[in-house]
Amino acid sequence: MPYPEISRPSPNFTAAPAHERLGVCFHHSVLDFDAALARLTDPASEVSYHCLIASDGTRATLVADEHIAWHAGASTFLRRTRCNDFLLGLAFAGDTYHAPLTAEQIASALEWLAPRWAEHGWTPERMTDHRQIAPGRKDDLAPAEWARLLVAIGERFGCRPGR
Repeated sequence: MPYPEISRPSPNFTAAPAHERLGVCFHHSVLDFDAALARLTDPASEVSYHCLIASDGTRATLVADEHIAWHAGASTFLRRTRCNDFLLGLAFAGDTYHAPLTAEQIASALEWLAPRWAEHGWTPERMTDHRQIAPGRKDDLAPAEWARLLVAIGERFGCRPGR
C-alpha cells in the first residue's frame, strides 16, 4: 500500500553542486511530525532532510534528491567528510530512544528507498545513521531501532547487512 506523500519545501538546501546520491543517512527528528515540519521549513533553523516520515507512514518531501539537504553536519562515512554532499537524509518523526519506530514508518521508509535502491545500485553498506557518521556528537537512531531497520532493509531488498 502506498503511503501518502506531501511536499513541504525547505529553504535549507544547496542546489549546486548536484547531490551524489551514494546512500542514505537515517535520523530521528526528536520532534513530532508537525513540529519537525515547522522547524525544517524555517530558514533560521538551517537544517533539513530530503524526507521526513510520520508515525502513520505519511512522508513529507522537503528537499529534492538532486539537491543537498543540511542534515549531517560534521560527519564521516565511506572515508569521506561532508556527508550532506553524498548521503540523502531520511528522518523519522519522534525520538527512537523514547518510542520505537512504528511498523508504518519502517514500511514507508522501505517504499521510499525502493526506487532509489534500484536506480543507484545501493547495498546495505551504503545505509547508515547519524550516530555512526557523527559519533559522540549525535545519537540517532537508537541502536535497537537501527538494527530493526537494517533487518527490514535486508529482508525487503534480499541482502544481508554488512554490519
